[in-house]
Amino acid sequence: MTTDLNDVRNIVILTGAGISAESGIDTFRGGGGLWEKHRVEDVATPEAFARDPELVLCFYDMRRAAIQEKEPNAAHAALARLDAGWPGDLLIVTQNVDDLHERAGARRVLHMHGEHLNAWCTACDVRSPWRDSLVDRPACPECGERALRPDVVWFGEMPYQMDRIYDAVRKADLFVSIGTSGAVYPAAGLVRTARDLGAATLELNLEPSQGSAWFDETRLGPASDLVPAWVDEVLGAR
Repeated sequence: MTTDLNDVRNIVILTGAGISAESGIDTFRGGGGLWEKHRVEDVATPEAFARDPELVLCFYDMRRAAIQEKEPNAAHAALARLDAGWPGDLLIVTQNVDDLHERAGARRVLHMHGEHLNAWCTACDVRSPWRDSLVDRPACPECGERALRPDVVWFGEMPYQMDRIYDAVRKADLFVSIGTSGAVYPAAGLVRTARDLGAATLELNLEPSQGSAWFDETRLGPASDLVPAWVDEVLGAR
C-alpha cells in the first residue's frame, strides 16, 4: 500500500458482514441476505420484539444455531495473526455478531453491535454467555427473571462502547475497513473521522462501499484473498 508502514503504530480495523460471508454467514444487504427473508421491522427493532417476541426470538435462535456450525475463514485467521504479531495498539471493531474473530484466535476485538452468543437480561442488565434457545423464555442465570433477549443492537439502538471506539480512531495511524457496506451508521462514519484526524485509510472489499470516496486506497476482491496478503505486507514491514 502507499502508506509507509514504518510510520504506523496504531491500527483500527472495522469489519463487516463481508468478512464472514465466505464462512457461510448471510450478509444483511447482499443478494440472498437476511433481509430478503424477513423485514427489518419484523425482527430487528425494539418495537418488533414488543409486538411479537416469539417471532424475534425464533429468528435469533436460528441465527445463533447457524453461527455455531460455521468456521473462521482465512481472513479471520489472518487478522488473528496480525493481532498476535502487532506490537502497537490494535483494535478490531466488528459490526458482526458472530464469534469467528475470537475462534480464529483474535483477542483485541470489540463487538459494536453485540454478540449472538450472549443473552442480555433486561431485568438485571447482566449479559451472560448463551448458546441455547431463548424462545421459551428461560430464566436469567444471574437474577432468575424471565427477561432475556438477544444481546444484539437493533435498529434504533445505540451501538456498544462508542467512546472506546472513537478514542481508538483518534489515536490511529491507519484505519482499515474490511467487508463493510458503508451504509450503517455510526460505523460508516468512522473512516471520515479517521481521515479528518490524519490517519491513512484503506478499504478491502468485494466491491466499493458507499463510503469508498473517503479511503486513500481501495482493494477489491474476496476477503480470504485480500486480508492475508495485506497482513503479510504489514507484518513483513516490521
